[in-house]
Amino acid sequence: MGKDNTLDIKTVCECNRQLDCKTLHPQVSLINLENTSLGQDAVKFEFYAILLIENCPDGCSCCGRKYYDYSNATMVFLTPGEIFRMNEDNTLPAKGYLLVFHPDLLFRTTLKNHIRNYTFFHYRKEEALHLSQRETEKVTCCLWHIEEELHHPIDSHSAVILSRHIELLLDYCTRYYERQFITRENKNRTILEKMELLLDDYIASGSLQSGKLPSPCSIAEALGLSTSYFCDMLKFETGKTLDEYFSFKRLNAARLMLLQPGNSPAAVARQLGFPNVQLFSLLFRRLTGIAPSHYRFAYN
Repeated sequence: MGKDNTLDIKTVCECNRQLDCKTLHPQVSLINLENTSLGQDAVKFEFYAILLIENCPDGCSCCGRKYYDYSNATMVFLTPGEIFRMNEDNTLPAKGYLLVFHPDLLFRTTLKNHIRNYTFFHYRKEEALHLSQRETEKVTCCLWHIEEELHHPIDSHSAVILSRHIELLLDYCTRYYERQFITRENKNRTILEKMELLLDDYIASGSLQSGKLPSPCSIAEALGLSTSYFCDMLKFETGKTLDEYFSFKRLNAARLMLLQPGNSPAAVARQLGFPNVQLFSLLFRRLTGIAPSHYRFAYN
């Protein structure tokens, strides 16, 4: 038992015992949550866990579902060691499925090399994936193939086949998260507008003079998002990382500053945190096609 009445589940077999499910494979299990219950306030899985949540009683607002999201089902992805609590009344969903798999399953499989690409495992519960009926059917089909393989006697092919079924499921979830970014276009635009204000304030504050750039973690925290969700949303909406986006924004700020009386290229470079005026001049010329000193003279 962990602190604060958290159930710490170490293995897949232990997870099956706690949720009254038969163990078909020691490293993978698919559990129907309809008739399970836990007395603890929260649960910590020491392995990967994927929740497919059906018929959440509060409209799944606890998982961040809004009016612009689909409402057929919801998915949450947990990394090993992450603590989960559905809501104040339930540790786990009252209806749905729990897919768990131990990292050791991935040994010598393609998923071992790709698992880090599925960044939604690092999203918050409130950044869950909300599925349409068609998407739910596809996810359920993937789970059915996993269940079917689990009932096959374990042999030298089991780990590879199971990992491929899981990888296919995760590939579909990647597609559906990108679709969710599209359906959240207006919401994302509001987030980007807030990000713009944060970056403007950062430039105006003079913090750049120390050479420290705004980090994805600090901006995401200020926006109330996980770092992974923020970075993925920004990349999807703009095609840029925060460093790339801020680089253009900083150079645009330099253009305005160079038009102000008394602002030499060296002074602007210093205020905007460039290590030296030579690098600033090089980057500025790439953006504008003209050196900072010539730009200052031409437009003044």
